[in-house]
Amino acid sequence: MALPYEIVDGEIRRPKDFEEVIVYWRYHDEGDEELNPALLDIERVEIPEGTTKIGPKTFSSCRNLTNVIIPDGVTSIGDRAFEYCTSLTSITIPNSVTSIGDHAFEYCTSLTSIIIPNSVTTNGSDAFHYTGLTSITIPDSVTTIGDHAFEVCTKLTGVTLPNNVTSIGFCVFKDCRSLTSITIPSSVTTIGDSAFSGCSSLTSIVIPESVTSIGSNAFGWCKSLKSITLPNSVTVIEYDAFEFCTSLTTITLPDSVTKIGHNAFCGCESLKSITLPRKLESAVKNCRSIREIKFSDK
Repeated sequence: MALPYEIVDGEIRRPKDFEEVIVYWRYHDEGDEELNPALLDIERVEIPEGTTKIGPKTFSSCRNLTNVIIPDGVTSIGDRAFEYCTSLTSITIPNSVTSIGDHAFEYCTSLTSIIIPNSVTTNGSDAFHYTGLTSITIPDSVTTIGDHAFEVCTKLTGVTLPNNVTSIGFCVFKDCRSLTSITIPSSVTTIGDSAFSGCSSLTSIVIPESVTSIGSNAFGWCKSLKSITLPNSVTVIEYDAFEFCTSLTTITLPDSVTKIGHNAFCGCESLKSITLPRKLESAVKNCRSIREIKFSDK
């Protein structure tokens, strides 16, 4: 049984009347749901030549899909196009693709590798959320990485970020528990809220001189992070930014910092010494583990 689809104006998509979930009613107000059997019979898909777009949810929940061939000429992969394709292990994206939609490969738990070509400029929110990726190289052509893009990729050990991205957004690498190190390119000015929260294997990180603000909980619960150097460009450290970084032993805050949010270093039980501008002393007075406060300005 083949998955029914239609091609309209170059876009491959499911017919509007296709039901992904079938409900079998048992009682007046209760029913059982299960996937349409047509989805479970799909193991291989070869998208026809001449297709320019993969529409939203076209192959969503094809749980036994292992192999997809996308032809040259496809320019966009739509929102949720391959979400819940839990048997998909790899996929090749052609150089014609410029955008990867929101949730495009979300919950593809067997997807361990993917090559994003230099043609792609936009990587949508949740695009690879909860996949099995072990490493990823994002090309320099990408200017936008959506929120939650790689959240809970628990096997991800290495990431190469492009030089054209200006911000690392909300929860982009949250709970990537195998990620040990990352280099942030000099194009980045903002590290967003919870960007690396829960990256419990992260031992070091290099923050470039371009970064001006560090969001709330940006490095919260990074329990293996031992030290961090903040550049003179940073002016704002939001609340909970480094909370429960239990291995952090020392940190120097530059004179450029004008704001430290509430509980920025809460639970940093190994942090005994901190160096910061005198004007910010009150921001760390409630950090019980700190035994010594040094002032960078005399």
